[in-house]
Amino acid sequence: MSKTEELINLLAQDKIITAEQLVGLKKLPEYKANPEAALIKSNLIDLEDLTKFKAKVYNFNYRGLIGAKISDQALNLIPAEVAENYKIVCFEAAQGKMRVGLVDPENFKAIEAIDFLAKEENLQPEYFLISALSFETALRHYKTLGKEVSQALKTKAEEETLERVERKINQAEVEEITKSAPISKIVSVIIRHAVEGRASDIHIEPMQNESRVRYRVDGILHNSLVLPKSVHGAIVGRIKVLANLKLDETRMPQDGRIRVNINNKDIDLRISILPLLNEEKVVMRILDVTKGAPTLEQLGFMGAGLKVIKKSLTKTDGMFLITGPTGSGKSTTLFSVLTSLNEEGINISTLEDPVEYFVRGVNQSQVRPEIGFTFASGLRSLLRQDPDIVMVGEIRDNETAELGIHASLTGHFVLSTLHTNDALGAIPRLLDMAVEPFLLGSTLNIVLAQRLGRKICQYCKTEHKLPEDVITDIKKELAITPPAAIKEMMPDFDLKKMKFYKGRGCTRCGLTGYIGRIALAEVLDINDKIKEIIMNNKANLTVDDLVKNQNFITMKQDGIIKVLLGLTTMEEVLRTIHVN
Repeated sequence: MSKTEELINLLAQDKIITAEQLVGLKKLPEYKANPEAALIKSNLIDLEDLTKFKAKVYNFNYRGLIGAKISDQALNLIPAEVAENYKIVCFEAAQGKMRVGLVDPENFKAIEAIDFLAKEENLQPEYFLISALSFETALRHYKTLGKEVSQALKTKAEEETLERVERKINQAEVEEITKSAPISKIVSVIIRHAVEGRASDIHIEPMQNESRVRYRVDGILHNSLVLPKSVHGAIVGRIKVLANLKLDETRMPQDGRIRVNINNKDIDLRISILPLLNEEKVVMRILDVTKGAPTLEQLGFMGAGLKVIKKSLTKTDGMFLITGPTGSGKSTTLFSVLTSLNEEGINISTLEDPVEYFVRGVNQSQVRPEIGFTFASGLRSLLRQDPDIVMVGEIRDNETAELGIHASLTGHFVLSTLHTNDALGAIPRLLDMAVEPFLLGSTLNIVLAQRLGRKICQYCKTEHKLPEDVITDIKKELAITPPAAIKEMMPDFDLKKMKFYKGRGCTRCGLTGYIGRIALAEVLDINDKIKEIIMNNKANLTVDDLVKNQNFITMKQDGIIKVLLGLTTMEEVLRTIHVN
């Protein structure tokens, strides 16, 4: 017996339809093609009641969603395009469960899609049968950033029309204007969509005739929204109010913080406001404080380099340096290292500019150069606080470098960052800061240099062929890579069977082919041989010097190995480390 026959029999048993009505029903031309549509058309049963009976036949739970309020958190577990394609919708997510309604109980691809998405979110799926009308109602809950902001702008325009007064926003009016619902709505929607879109930064920039909103996702800035220039001042004012900044100060840069709760997650926004020619620009750094510290493995460290890092973290004194340009992930790696070192019996103190991540149990200070509280002066005071581990946000000058070295000599474990292009560059940079070679050789334990490359989207990953000249370059680089390092990271590697991958682009990755980022790193172990070279004041260390006494691989070599492992693309490696 087919499921349709079972459904008709169940309706007959419950006296929803009579034998005479069934005979008449079967005479309808549409009955053969779609018995359910024929039932509805004949007014024998309404759609929701029919769906309840259908759920019994297919052994599903029933759920009606007409008039139901669905949270954005639950709804966005399934992208709008996927929901529309498979006729599925997530209407509730709680207590580790993902409750999903589907219209067609025989659509096994839809169930596979739900299982896949639930697994990615570490949730247990629960299936419910919903009517087509319930699905259409739920589908309307999906709102794009543009639609929400457009509605807020429309509301504001209507208010201005009622006033029948065209006036320019000035500083005396900003505070009152920023309390208005439309401007508040615009700001909250911009922030919420940035968080839901995995952005790390929001840029709100005044242009000649408009205000532009851009999101930085996986290190790349994307245009997201264009607003009328007339609302730019009010948006900046609203952000200043939220961050407790001075509304009437438009000539000097200002920094602040905002904490918001989005989808039951506490999000910290680090606010930077910069005066431009006639307007102010806002950049908001997004920090998800509910996320735990990522492990070094999750960040992308592996092989011999990871072992060197972990070995260095067992030491109780010396200096741990991370180098790289702004945006290369130095702070996140430091956050990971600090969290792994954070124990009850250890006193950790930091000097940062600014404090990005709050770490429970760590004494964190923010330097304020404008009042004389610099890295150098703060480090002097910090050493009187009986620390075991000291983290200095950045070594910027000779004084800070010298104090960091002396702190290492007196039994402290010092972590810091330095701006150099690679790991080798840290040594001549510190020597240029007038650090004595014998002191540097005695205290430096490790130098880690890194960049962040985008990871291939695992949802649309596909094999990809590279041009012959690129493959030739890869082979040349692998030929000078220590074989032990290759074997450790790729035990089954065969040069004749290299495979390369890329992301085709899908709804999960925003059609970019990438989701998330991975560290491309080089780790310099300052072992006895390297210490001897430094103490002999040989600033011009080469890669050959390192390969002779350790399994040192460069960032490019690390990137190539991660390309061969299917984690990123060669194009991304070359873009990230700026080589040809």
